[in-house]
Amino acid sequence: MTQHSPSASDDFFHSGEQTAQYRWGTRSLWDRPRRERLLYREIPATFIPRLARAPFFFLATSNARGECDCSFKGGNPYAIAVIDSKRFVFPDFEGNGAFMSLGNILQNPRVGCLFIDFNDGARLRINGRASIHETGDLMACFPGAARVVAVDVEQVVPNCDRYIPRLLPVGVEA
Repeated sequence: MTQHSPSASDDFFHSGEQTAQYRWGTRSLWDRPRRERLLYREIPATFIPRLARAPFFFLATSNARGECDCSFKGGNPYAIAVIDSKRFVFPDFEGNGAFMSLGNILQNPRVGCLFIDFNDGARLRINGRASIHETGDLMACFPGAARVVAVDVEQVVPNCDRYIPRLLPVGVEA
């Protein structure tokens, strides 16, 4: 196996991702033009309408020790409100009171959000830093919510629809 030194100047992939790409032979797939075409620092305008209509998403968080949690977020007609290309918010309605996601965010603001449209297989990952708001203008995005979580976008990664099953909501005919 050829040795390599991950590049500290690579602004798209951290050293662990680079090591994996070299180890399993995919580094050459991710030349600079492809990275610039498929990896973003903000939500592209073409994705915003789809995100604004998303009925749910999956939220990944971890606490200060790196212990992870992944949860489903949805239940409203729309799961998020897009503020602009660098920020969106989602509501926190009263649930079981465990506060697993919010407790993690209090210790570690880094979050990963996965949006999947099972109608056509489109996937979008958004990573960023979350903050919890109990008062202020952002609360107006979701009246009745106990609080909202704002996500300041750091990385947006669209994925192909390969391997995503096509599912239809109950009562919808194919």
